[in-house]
Amino acid sequence: MSKPKNETTSARAASAASRTLKSPTASKDAKTAAGSALTQKPDRKK
Repeated sequence: MSKPKNETTSARAASAASRTLKSPTASKDAKTAAGSALTQKPDRKK
């Protein structure tokens, strides 16, 4: 079952995902999940 395209990652979840990607001790699986979450984050408005 795939996720609907209109769902996005919240700012709080995106922040946590960013910290996970920057962490040198995070596992490869954790970083993969964090990267996936960030790809679903909407672009910043200018």
